Amino acid sequence: MSNEQNEKTEEATPKRKEKERDRGHIAKSQDFTSSLMLTFSLGVIFVMGNSMLEKLQTMLSTTLSSLNPALISDNDFIGVTSPYFRYYCEITALFFAFLSIGAVLILRLQTGALFAKEVLKPNFQKLSPSSAIKALIEKINVFKPKQMVELIKSVVKTIIVAMAGFNVILKRKNELFGLIGADPATGFMVMGSVIFELLATICILLIIIGVIDRQYQNWEYNKSIKMSKQEVKDEMKNIEGDPKIKGKIRSFQMKILQQKMMSKVKDADVVVVNPTHYAVALMYDPKKVPAPVVVAKGVDFVAFKIREIAKNNGIPIVENKPLARSLYKLVEIDSIIPQELYVAVAEILQYVYTQKGK
Repeated sequence: MSNEQNEKTEEATPKRKEKERDRGHIAKSQDFTSSLMLTFSLGVIFVMGNSMLEKLQTMLSTTLSSLNPALISDNDFIGVTSPYFRYYCEITALFFAFLSIGAVLILRLQTGALFAKEVLKPNFQKLSPSSAIKALIEKINVFKPKQMVELIKSVVKTIIVAMAGFNVILKRKNELFGLIGADPATGFMVMGSVIFELLATICILLIIIGVIDRQYQNWEYNKSIKMSKQEVKDEMKNIEGDPKIKGKIRSFQMKILQQKMMSKVKDADVVVVNPTHYAVALMYDPKKVPAPVVVAKGVDFVAFKIREIAKNNGIPIVENKPLARSLYKLVEIDSIIPQELYVAVAEILQYVYTQKGK
């Protein structure tokens, strides 16, 4: 029974998932991220390629037509290289800016709005040499199940991509062989077409592999955070509260309510009893309510306390077993009595008022 309680068979609760997320432990596929990033990068190159090529041609043209070797000095390295640095920035700055935006969007797509508070807390234990060596050994230990799976995935992925690339080249081998003796413009055009098809095929395959890997990572993650029956019970206790503490709180609340109820007994007009088990205190003020109101009720010990307070405050106590039971069962505290009890209560109030000379 103990082993069954401790076996990780239950799906993680929302609270457990939130806790793992705070620790930065989430389902994440590196293959999925890499495939989208590669596709996005190639898309940016495809869109910005002409502009980047024009700037590169301008740089080469300026260098070959305007650079005077006599003006080059070993002592002026910055002056010589600064124009090239400017061209480099013009060519790559926008490209890397788009890549940065793409990386953020792709990461957000996979992880959502993640702010791992636990990861930000300093953990100096990780800085110790023993911890660093242990982490390194775990990473290079290919015999661990997780590392073995990653190794097999890498091998399979490499084989699939290589076969796809070989298939594209094999399919267009006649065009490639036809480039022998062709003019450079035609050669660049055909080679560009083959490279584009090769890269597009690889990207599509990598995205498919990434999607499959993401599903696998989700399954692996959900498996890793499964909980035992005992853990689920403990968590529910923490959420709902310990039954013992809840019992004490409920007892305290009942005590407060009883004290509040008992304080109203001294203002009642009559207490109907049965004769020891039930006690119901009634109050009637025609100016405020249309019918008598039950201000207190109870059985056994509470009934005894109601009678005791009534005696100490000179409140009439009338024995009527059926009426006491009916009032206790049908009427809540601070509620008006039902119409079917009007006659019976009216008779008692009339008797009480007569005794008091009202």
